[in-house]
Amino acid sequence: MAGLNKDTPIPTRFVLHGASRVLEVEFDDGKVFRLPFEHMRVHSPSAEVRGHGVGQEVLQVGKKDVTIVQLVPVGNYGVQPTFSDGHSTGIYSWDILYDLGDNHDTLWQAYLAQLEAAGASRDPADAGGAAAPAGHDHAHGHACGHDHGNSPAAPSEPAITEVRRGTRQ
Repeated sequence: MAGLNKDTPIPTRFVLHGASRVLEVEFDDGKVFRLPFEHMRVHSPSAEVRGHGVGQEVLQVGKKDVTIVQLVPVGNYGVQPTFSDGHSTGIYSWDILYDLGDNHDTLWQAYLAQLEAAGASRDPADAGGAAAPAGHDHAHGHACGHDHGNSPAAPSEPAITEVRRGTRQ
């Protein structure tokens, strides 16, 4: 799993804010990040978004209104959200969450620049679905063995709405 740096602060609290579409994460170093669901979705650590190697990243378009419908813990190192568009393959380790919060402005501006360069939009009405890299036929599956988020939508209630965790021992 990418990123499990022992020096990364550990989350002590998660709060899903459905109306504002934000995941609030408090870390044991005192920092609190409010991560917009869209920001998390377009920067998912999954193969669907990051690809299977350098240069295979897939620009995520039309994700402005995405929500998190389920958030489940993964071991003692991360969480796995299911988004309203069905994407559920990204596992967000503590350091990925911390990085998304700590570098939000830089990451977000780079994403907006990529959208503009591609002539794409955050608006789902304009998106028409994200293009997949060559060789990925999502309707029929492909050789990497997973469905890249085309599974049925998850339950409508999140598994985590607010959680407090103990600090590092």
